[in-house]
Amino acid sequence: MSAETVDIVTFGCRLNAYESEVIRARAAQDGLSDAVVFNTCAVTGEAVRQARQAIRKARRERPGAKLIVTGCAAQIDPAAFAGMAEVDLVLGNAEKSQAGAYVPASEAGRVRVNDIMSVRETAGHLIDGLKDRARAYVEVQNGCDHRCTFCVIPYGRGNSRSAPAGEVVEQVRRLAAQGFSEVVLTGVDITSWGADLPGAPTLGQLTARILKLAPELPRLRLSSIDAAEIDADLLRLLADEPRLMPYLHLSLQAGDDMILKRMKRRHSRADALRLVASVRAARPDTAFGADLIAGFPTETEGMFENTLKLVEEAGLAFLHVFPFSPRPGTPAARMPQLPKAVVKDRAARLRAAGEAALARHLQAQVGRTVFALVERSGTARAEDFTELAFEGAAEPGAILPLTITGHDGRRALARLAAAQAAE
Repeated sequence: MSAETVDIVTFGCRLNAYESEVIRARAAQDGLSDAVVFNTCAVTGEAVRQARQAIRKARRERPGAKLIVTGCAAQIDPAAFAGMAEVDLVLGNAEKSQAGAYVPASEAGRVRVNDIMSVRETAGHLIDGLKDRARAYVEVQNGCDHRCTFCVIPYGRGNSRSAPAGEVVEQVRRLAAQGFSEVVLTGVDITSWGADLPGAPTLGQLTARILKLAPELPRLRLSSIDAAEIDADLLRLLADEPRLMPYLHLSLQAGDDMILKRMKRRHSRADALRLVASVRAARPDTAFGADLIAGFPTETEGMFENTLKLVEEAGLAFLHVFPFSPRPGTPAARMPQLPKAVVKDRAARLRAAGEAALARHLQAQVGRTVFALVERSGTARAEDFTELAFEGAAEPGAILPLTITGHDGRRALARLAAAQAAE
C-alpha cells in the first residue's frame, strides 16, 4: 500500500457512509497523506469495541501512518480515544468536515471536539458523488431533538437541524446530471426535516419539490423514518409518484406498548400497524424494514413476544436486530438489566423471525419482473429494496428489468427479462 494512501474506515449508519466521502474530499484538500481515518459509531457498545479493535490493527499494519478518529463515538467520549497510544488525532462530528481539519497539528491540538449542541449548520459540505457506489446519498438533516432512553446519538450528533430545500434540490440535480440513477435522502431523523426552517415545511413537501424540480432523476429513496412522523404529502407521493421508491425502513425498536413507553418512543404498537396499513393502502407494493431492540431492560417474555409477533403482523421484510446494549449516561443504562444470556437468546430468536419474514417476502416475488438498480457485478436492488443476484454483464448504476425465478433465503435469484435478453 502506498505511503500516500488515505483510507477511510466507516462504522454504522448510511449518514456515516455519506460523511466518509465528505471526509475523503476534505482530507485531500488539506493535503493529508499516509493516514487512516476512522469514522466511528456509538449506537452500541459493540460498535465502539470494533472501532478500537480496528485502530489497534491499523497501527500494527501501518506503523508510520497517521491514525485519526472521528464520528459519534469520538464526539461522545473523546478522552477514551485520545487515551489510546495508537491515535494521533481525535476530531468531533462538527470538526470532521471543516477546512483545515486534517492539516498536521501539534500535540496541543491533538483533540478537537467542541460542544455538538452548539452546532447550527447542517450541510455546508455537500458533495458531488460517492466513491464506488451505484447510488448517491444526500444529507438533508442531522441531529435529533428526541431523547429516547436507550440512545446516545443526540449527544454525538446534536439537536435536529435541516438543510435548506433549495440546497438539497440543487445537489440532487447535480447528482442526476452526473448520471446517478438513484438518490437516497439521509439523516439522523429525516422525518423531522423542516421543523427548524421558516414555515416548518415537511419531508413530504421536500420530497415533492425534489421530484418536481429534478425530473431527470429516475429514482428517489428515503432512508430510515420515525414511525411517529409521516405526513399526508408523503403518503400522497407514495400513491402517485412511481419515482419515489416503495420501501420504508421504520425506526420501531419494539412491539410492546410498555417497552415503547419506557424507551420514550412517541408511537404505540397500534400506531405502527396503522402506519403500515395506510402506506399499503396508498402503495400496495411497498416493502417495510425495521430496527428492533431485543432484551430492553425490564422486558418480560410476554413483552418480547409482542415484538416477535409484530414482525409477522406488520409484514416486515428486512430487520435490523440489536441486542440491547446499555450506553453510559442514558436512562436505560440505569434501569434493571436483563441477564446477557437472555438478551442474546432473544436477539437470536428475533433474527430467526427476520430470516423467516425475508424468506416469505422473497417467495412472494417469484415470477415478478422488476426494475432493479445494479449495485455491482451480478447484484442489483429492486424498487422495494429486495436484493437480486443475476447473471450477465451490467454496469453499476444501470437499471435493468429482471425476472425473479427463485431465491436462496437471502436474495432473489433473477435473470434478464426476455425483452432485454433478446437485445
